[in-house]
Amino acid sequence: MRKIKLIWDFRGPEASAIARHHQLHLKEYIAAEKLTGPEITGHKDLSNLHSLAFMVVEEEQMERVRDALRPHRGEIYVE
Repeated sequence: MRKIKLIWDFRGPEASAIARHHQLHLKEYIAAEKLTGPEITGHKDLSNLHSLAFMVVEEEQMERVRDALRPHRGEIYVE
């Protein structure tokens, strides 16, 4: 089964802090919705003004999570 990495981009001087905080909400969503699968979340600073938060879901769960959380983009997750 393929895994999909859902990504939220944040820009501006507070992007890093916002991405870290958003990751906490992604973990809460996983627990609240009892999602099965990889429970992978994270955040990454791409520059001083661009950071992202992400979560990895099974392909079969992608549409439900996408519609509920509205990520900015997604990609196939490769371990």
